[in-house]
Amino acid sequence: MTVVGWLQIILILAAVVAFAIPLGAYMGRVFAGERTFLSPVLGPVERGFYKVSGIDPAREQGWLAYTLAMLAFNAAGFLLLYLLLRLQAFLPLNPQGFSGMSPHLAFNTAVSFVTNTNWQSYGGETTLSHLSQMAGLTVQNFLSAATGLALAVALVRAFARSGSGTVGNFFADMTRATLYVLLPLAIVTGLAQVAMGTPQTLNASATVQTLEGETQTLALGPVASQLAIKQLGTNGGGFYNANSAHPYENPSPLSNALTIWQMLVVSVALVFAFGHLIGDRRQSVAILCVMGLLLVSATAVCYWAESAGTPVLAAAGLDPSGGNMEGKEVRFGLAASAFFASVTTGLSDGAVNAMHGSFTPIGGMVPMVLIMLGEVLPGGVGSGLYGILVIAIISVFVAGLMVGRTPEYLGKKIEAKEMKMAVLAILILPTAILGFSAVSAVLPVALSGLGNAGPHGLSEIYYAYTSAAGNNGSAFGGLSANSPWWNTTLGLAMLLGRFAYIVPMMAIAGSLVGKTKLAPSAGTFPTHGPLFVGLLAGIILILGGLQFFPALALGPIAEQVQMLSGKTF
Repeated sequence: MTVVGWLQIILILAAVVAFAIPLGAYMGRVFAGERTFLSPVLGPVERGFYKVSGIDPAREQGWLAYTLAMLAFNAAGFLLLYLLLRLQAFLPLNPQGFSGMSPHLAFNTAVSFVTNTNWQSYGGETTLSHLSQMAGLTVQNFLSAATGLALAVALVRAFARSGSGTVGNFFADMTRATLYVLLPLAIVTGLAQVAMGTPQTLNASATVQTLEGETQTLALGPVASQLAIKQLGTNGGGFYNANSAHPYENPSPLSNALTIWQMLVVSVALVFAFGHLIGDRRQSVAILCVMGLLLVSATAVCYWAESAGTPVLAAAGLDPSGGNMEGKEVRFGLAASAFFASVTTGLSDGAVNAMHGSFTPIGGMVPMVLIMLGEVLPGGVGSGLYGILVIAIISVFVAGLMVGRTPEYLGKKIEAKEMKMAVLAILILPTAILGFSAVSAVLPVALSGLGNAGPHGLSEIYYAYTSAAGNNGSAFGGLSANSPWWNTTLGLAMLLGRFAYIVPMMAIAGSLVGKTKLAPSAGTFPTHGPLFVGLLAGIILILGGLQFFPALALGPIAEQVQMLSGKTF
């Protein structure tokens, strides 16, 4: 580790916070239905959408109607995207003449982008037409991120309101999230990416002559427009198979810094918007302290592990002081690669600028663990905030047990119904990850897709289902997942990780919004101070440790022991 490396990380984090504070205040006004500086331009567009679609934004919904509207909208999006991917051979804007996807690959891809996972069992530049990239994947990048924002805001309203029966209007929230937040940011940062060298064209390719005098064909397309929203919306799916390691998606250290900033800024800003909407900005600071503490700690472990290198380098007579550069881009280096890996998995982004499967065992375990913790550091757009609020409910319940009081959070009593739904929600991730992994670890049809045996092969399985159920989308590169078994089961894990979590979370919102908001009393446990920060961080780590440590002990931890001892298990 170097001072320069840490300076890069600190500067990017400072830039994120500096922009997220005003952006959070702006988002708070947007979701409160207040006028903003963009209202004169976008207000008529917003009202036009409502008129065409027959939506009355003032007509609010209870939690069940809100949830059903969300499920119906996403089901329609899945069906349209599935058909587009299957029929792309017969549709326009297909200059390469690509055929349609197979049924299992189209299912996996459609589920992946609708759930904000963006797992890719294919190479984008060799599989998808420009129409599929733009009208299919890019559109869902906007809509899945907007869905997450809408759901988070609905839960926040449940805490902010007192004795109400409604949590908002799903279609109005999603429209405002797309129109006022995601689209303007995507336009500005997309243009910045073009200025840095990212292609944005409808041409299929360009033929160039290499330095050796050979001819090479370079795949082109509408890359920048998809790249901007894939990062801002914590989607992560790349136009190219190499994702953000590809020089067209991520040409330079400057574009890499912008990419990390894009990943973080909306999720961090939403935490500030949370404080604006509930009228207590101290709560935002407390949650951000937890997120920042754990994310920076994870980055430090990953950076240290990759900087330490491996015994294999020394055994080969090489200088190990340069660290483990296998699978990393020289133009980024160790610090930017480790930080990118931690951010993309502390979020639910999934973009990669280095191959996680080539990290050291401990370095590769860090991104896996960050997903297993629930991707709440700071988490995906919307999903990170509602995820950490569910854990906060569990935390205040634990605190209440310690002092013998009925727990409260943000003025709402946390009772049996909320706890049952919170526990149901947090059980989704380990059930999907460990259940599918256990079956895949013994079935020949699944094992045939592994690129490695032993602990690393087991880590490939864990990481795949962790990434799918966590709606992340990154992978250990050795797994060949484009087969009926992997595409189908990973698709099911994505659905569980997204929607099976959302339903109990929204049931919590429905229960809380009807409760009267209580004023703090002398016995109220404060949730804005260092004691709560420590408790919340501890609960996050304990939940992850209790659920997944035995599995990690058989995978990356066993691989680390094997690497250090030189013995094969």
